[in-house]
Amino acid sequence: MRLFAEEKSERMKGSSKIFQRWAVAAVILVLTGQACTLSLFDPSNINFGSPATPTPGFNIATSTPYPAAQTTFTVTLPEPLLAGESVALVVLDEVTGLALNTTQYPLNPRDTLTYTGTLPLPINSVVKYRYIRTGGTGVAVEDTTYGEIVRYRLYKAAGPGEVQDIVADWSDKTYSRPTGSILGQVYNAETNAPMPNIMVTAGGIQHITDSMGRFELTGLPVGTHQLAAYSLDGLSLPFQQGAVVVENIPTIVDLRIKPTRLVNVTFYVAVPQDTVPGVPVRIAGNLLQLGNTFADLQGGLSVTTDRMPVMSLQPDGRYAITMGLPVGAHIQYKYTLGDGYWNAEHKINGGWVVRDLIVPEQDITLQDWVETWSASSDSGAILFEASIPSVTPPGDIVYIQFHTYGWTEPIPMWPLGNNRWAYKLYGPLNFMGSFSYRYCRNGQCGSADDNQTVGVSPTGRQANTSILGQDIQDVVGSWKWYENPETFALVGSNITPRTSGFVAGVEYHPFFQPNYSYFAPQAFANTKAIGSNFAVLTPSWTVSSVSPLRFATQPGDDPFWIDTAIMVSQARGVGLNVALFPTPHFPPSPDSSTPAYSQFWQNAPKDAAWWQTFFTKYRAFLVNYADLAAATGAQSIVLGGEWLTPALPAGLMPDGTSSNVPADAEAQWRAIIQDVRARFKGQIFWALPYEKSTFTNPTNFLQDVDGIYLLWSVPLAPSPTATKADFATEAGRLLDTEVAPFASLMGKPLVIAVSYPSAAGAQSGCVANGAGNCVELDALSRPNPDLTNASLNLQTQADIYEAMLTAINARSWVSGFISRGYYMPVTLQDKSTSIHGKPAADVAWYWYPRLLGTVK
Repeated sequence: MRLFAEEKSERMKGSSKIFQRWAVAAVILVLTGQACTLSLFDPSNINFGSPATPTPGFNIATSTPYPAAQTTFTVTLPEPLLAGESVALVVLDEVTGLALNTTQYPLNPRDTLTYTGTLPLPINSVVKYRYIRTGGTGVAVEDTTYGEIVRYRLYKAAGPGEVQDIVADWSDKTYSRPTGSILGQVYNAETNAPMPNIMVTAGGIQHITDSMGRFELTGLPVGTHQLAAYSLDGLSLPFQQGAVVVENIPTIVDLRIKPTRLVNVTFYVAVPQDTVPGVPVRIAGNLLQLGNTFADLQGGLSVTTDRMPVMSLQPDGRYAITMGLPVGAHIQYKYTLGDGYWNAEHKINGGWVVRDLIVPEQDITLQDWVETWSASSDSGAILFEASIPSVTPPGDIVYIQFHTYGWTEPIPMWPLGNNRWAYKLYGPLNFMGSFSYRYCRNGQCGSADDNQTVGVSPTGRQANTSILGQDIQDVVGSWKWYENPETFALVGSNITPRTSGFVAGVEYHPFFQPNYSYFAPQAFANTKAIGSNFAVLTPSWTVSSVSPLRFATQPGDDPFWIDTAIMVSQARGVGLNVALFPTPHFPPSPDSSTPAYSQFWQNAPKDAAWWQTFFTKYRAFLVNYADLAAATGAQSIVLGGEWLTPALPAGLMPDGTSSNVPADAEAQWRAIIQDVRARFKGQIFWALPYEKSTFTNPTNFLQDVDGIYLLWSVPLAPSPTATKADFATEAGRLLDTEVAPFASLMGKPLVIAVSYPSAAGAQSGCVANGAGNCVELDALSRPNPDLTNASLNLQTQADIYEAMLTAINARSWVSGFISRGYYMPVTLQDKSTSIHGKPAADVAWYWYPRLLGTVK
């Protein structure tokens, strides 16, 4: 079947039209992010006991409700309800947290399987909702045929309307039923350019479009569904229509959504008199530029403080900010001293506040006021003050994390100077009893912790609510992985400067969290400071199912298109060349000695149909990032990787058996490389794992790339007493006897990308896991829990780096050196392969600029 949202017109030619939209969004997000780095108060003038008093006399406008449209929702259930059960539509609040501020609307039966109800929805609002079943054993939330809880469905109330939905499953039951799919592309209605970064949803299944605007909604029950397309930044208007799904026949849909323009919206807000003077007031909202991540973060939250805009303190005591917001967008927002849950504004009766704005056609000024930050007058505010170690890096930000029903997202504290930080918690404290909290660096709780509260789920420090206000004063004795930072005694070497094409840089670890983008500028500055000329970003998609193969952007786990685009711009802004190395995310391996991708290949059917789907989806993945590289001015793209070995010609599984890869694998890879080259005019490298067999019998398609990115974590010495000179000798031998003939045969630039952990045994290629096996290197990376059987050894990593650089210095045919696994958000002297803040970084700082000729 094929549905057309509008008449197809001739598609505009020229790739420049495709990417104009993200450029506008990037400007908005970068400017918003810059606001977060400003110091809004003078710590020396803070008096936590003296309330701020706004200048009297300014006008506060009251909210005017928007006219409502009567909307009828009709839902078909998978089976009749039992006696005593009922079904309800639940309207969700993504600004506070999807499960934290819900409104239930009971539905009435039309027959045993069909229920209906009519809701008054503000005209032009976008409602997020899902269905629940109550009674019997409790509350069951609808989930998909894949067994995943439905985050929400979308509907725009443009006027009176009807919505038809189908519940596929309940969270406490599983049904077998006919399913189908909706596939298609989203285009700009004015230019016909494909639209990336659009959320398309039906039946509670969501998909983020790629650079070609493609989406795929599979596992939908047969019947009529509400299909919606939603712009995460609001720069295009929402679109919706009904779509009929039939069994085993894809419904093909082309959607055309209309872009909108920006107007200036100025927010003024008066805050309560007990607000600590001058502390940052933020706006939390439902768009990307208002902190929404569209993901399930810790504690069920979706907005993150680090991505919210920060308001400016005005002379009259109010706060203000002017933002460019898209005309027609439905903005839900609140004012906060924390996030959408902690320290967010409340009604005087304790109720949650979520404000609504339909952005008008012209500039507008809003006059708001916060009634209270507290959820209850029965609990006084708690002031947390923390003294931290003097060795804390000066650019670090201390965060506080709270736990009531679970650990929630960390919140930045307020700097007082002299290694002291503070945060005043007003609410919600509408409960009596104790709760937990802890401190961490740069928002990386679970990785960069106070040594008293280490790990993903510690007990934490304890606090108790009280009618009276409290002042809790803590001392952080030391930070995990930064207790007593080690340095490295550098030894001078006679270094030969290379030609202008030599590469020296870092590859960032592919793990991603939405708050990473806040710390990216500092990471790029640090990368530049050690003398690098290249930054290798590793943007990802997530494999959420092996069969059927589902491989796409997963909010919260993968960067959005706009996130990667901004990072490329930031890296280039400090003078770094940029390469993109698209890297899949796999479900974590239960065994620390086995890489996550091994389980993926083991569980894959690997029949002809599955292989065809694999190549189709992986091609889309690479084309997406080739388009992004072209749009952002990246210099290179890196294809391949360790995980792809079974998909190469004559591919082998990790256990050495055949992967049953199709006979035309060579042609498939050549076609993929050709597609990437057609879209991206920079250099294309292939990431090739160091294996002797690949050197003696390289695949033919390597002739189609511009260079080799050799993934090197090769054993350099079996003995723990081996010296740095031994490491250099063995590295030189391997380069001369195995790599040099291959490099000569290929006749292409060859960059050595090294990965060695700062753990005992790194030089032997085996960090013992205590169970007779070797640790898989990524298992040592944060935020994975510490492997206590592995021993920290920063010196060995530094010695290996110096040995490798010494060997490369003597071999002019090597075209570059990259350090892999750099942990972007924070300095840690842990066991991982990251060199961020470790002695190995000092080695790079000495060698990189001398190899590049920038230091003599």
